[in-house]
Amino acid sequence: MLDIAILLAKMKKVLSVFIILFISSLPVSSQVKTKETFASKIDKPIKVDGFLNESVWEEAPEAGGFIQFEPERGKPASATIIVKVLYDERFIYFGFFCYDAQPEKIAAQITKRDAELHDDDAVIVFLDTFHDRRSCYFFMTNLLGTQHDGRITENGRTRETTWDGIWKSAGQKTSFGWSAEIAVDFSCIKYEPGENKSWGLSLGRFIPRILEQSFWTGPLESTQKVSQFGVLKGLDLRKSEKKTQLIPHIISKLEEKEKSELEAGLDARYAFSQMISGNLTINPDFATVEADQERINLTRFELSLTEKRNFFLEGSEVYRQRISLFYSRRISDIYGGVKLYGKSGGYEFSGLSAQTKKGDEESANFTIFRLKKDIMKSSTIGFLAANKLIGGKNKGTAGIDTSLYFSDTFKFTGQFAMSYGDRNTDNIAFFLRPSYDSATFHIHLRYTQLGRNFRDNANEVGFISDDNRREFDSAVSKTFWIKKWGFDRIEYFSNYNIYWGLGGNLRSWKVDQELTFDLQNKFSLDIEHTQEFKGQDNEFFEKDFRNHETQFELGYNKREWQQASVTYGIGRNFDLDFQLVEGSLNYKITRDLSFQYSLTRLILDPDPEGESTWIHVFRATNYFTNDLFIKVFYQINSSIDKKNIQVLFVYRFQPPFGFIQLAYQKGTARFGEAGTQGHTLFLKLTYMF
Repeated sequence: MLDIAILLAKMKKVLSVFIILFISSLPVSSQVKTKETFASKIDKPIKVDGFLNESVWEEAPEAGGFIQFEPERGKPASATIIVKVLYDERFIYFGFFCYDAQPEKIAAQITKRDAELHDDDAVIVFLDTFHDRRSCYFFMTNLLGTQHDGRITENGRTRETTWDGIWKSAGQKTSFGWSAEIAVDFSCIKYEPGENKSWGLSLGRFIPRILEQSFWTGPLESTQKVSQFGVLKGLDLRKSEKKTQLIPHIISKLEEKEKSELEAGLDARYAFSQMISGNLTINPDFATVEADQERINLTRFELSLTEKRNFFLEGSEVYRQRISLFYSRRISDIYGGVKLYGKSGGYEFSGLSAQTKKGDEESANFTIFRLKKDIMKSSTIGFLAANKLIGGKNKGTAGIDTSLYFSDTFKFTGQFAMSYGDRNTDNIAFFLRPSYDSATFHIHLRYTQLGRNFRDNANEVGFISDDNRREFDSAVSKTFWIKKWGFDRIEYFSNYNIYWGLGGNLRSWKVDQELTFDLQNKFSLDIEHTQEFKGQDNEFFEKDFRNHETQFELGYNKREWQQASVTYGIGRNFDLDFQLVEGSLNYKITRDLSFQYSLTRLILDPDPEGESTWIHVFRATNYFTNDLFIKVFYQINSSIDKKNIQVLFVYRFQPPFGFIQLAYQKGTARFGEAGTQGHTLFLKLTYMF
């Protein structure tokens, strides 16, 4: 009981700090003037090669005066950045002039599409095409022209990188540093046509060797805070002429000791207007998706796995919630499905319906509907319903949620939901969470309540690891920029969590503490410590447990893609002493060939169920061009005798959707299971009309 008293006392201190910060934050948002720039219309398309040598670039208005987000927030960028904007009937073009006093140190290593380019010298464009101060597209590239894109919603709260747009990019080294061009096809984004339109705009540059991020607008509280973007004016926008895209595919499969197979499928996209579109898929290909990477699970709860299937990935950010009412991994292989997405008149809506193939259970229909309404300056309120129809019976979830921004630093999020199906009592869930976020500081408080039977129904379509709880959670994180005594920055994180069963019995408490030191010699040190109590219940824990873990990580050059780290952890977990050793290495062999290796070694003492394990994961990628590449994925999990290899050769002759793909697999299986798949060869052809 002493531990609980200490924990609650700390949470009260957190609440006091939170209230003080909230009061002090209220007037901040009105102090920053909104920046504006204009786009120049041109008659002919320009060549996207990174040189910026066409005369039209010289005549375009300049966007400059970039401001540091970090390390010295609010100060001018350490190097000059100038951006110009052009557009024609098909593309909108962005030209970046990136000055650098040490051009020989410019980092240009990442060639994989949709990799995190923050680890290279890179530039980024954020486009709020609805100018709603809530959501945007982003397009990012480096000196090599590598592309990283996606969507941001809820004023920066969610970020989804699985959206793939149609755009061009290129970079070039210059006498002053480097330059880049980005050309976005109007057909891949949604906007309201008309004359003299304005979009929200943010422009950024990343210099990882000095940990600098600078943006055209600012000083920002968050790099993704759409409500703090500037404005791009003077756009005369027509409707995109291309309304329909047909993407058929043919795939053949040759598996050892199995009959050969030949399948065909179709993806279709139709734009009902420039702001509303629909997608149809028939017999999509999930077979060549990279297998789930094996992980250590020191809890007794189900792990949430990352979605990798394109049909469920695109647009998935709109379904994200704290209480996860929709979890697409509940849906197995499907015969087909339809999706609808649009935004108009302050309403954003999305719908999805898919029919699963017969497998471990009979065929089922999954239907999900999402509706959000813009309110206040940059806030939203929304509704989500997810339903599974199987054997004539409906099971699922429904609920409302909101994100309310009272200033650029203070936010309130909340959600109320119910589940239905076999058990329709004690099936209510909700949470309330105020938070304060600045560029270097975060604090939140959260209260969550989950009914005793909420999970039973919700997990037919969603992801709820545990229910029957009244839960309090608080967290504080702070970044200190030192820039002397050999330190670049120090980061501190602390989290306190406690929950009781609805009957009043203490079920769990947990305290996490973390301290990270980034040194000026490119080394970093991370120290984590966790203390945890799990109370006896009728499902997960047969008695009371006290768990603890202390972990040390030494890293080198973690601010760039080429990096290495080694981690050692020691502790006690459910009456078993353990040691955990982890290591990772990212290395660029040549300009086009790179590999990643990670090692996990878990030693349990005693080990009655033989769960001590080695996990090896190896990835290698060679890009012959940006659209011609080969990837290798190999992993071993010794405790379940799992060995899985995948080799993928891809030629994208119509990026990103039209390609030829040759894949080899052996031992592919579900997460946590040993694979029995023999030597298998896939050949896939996809074309876009």
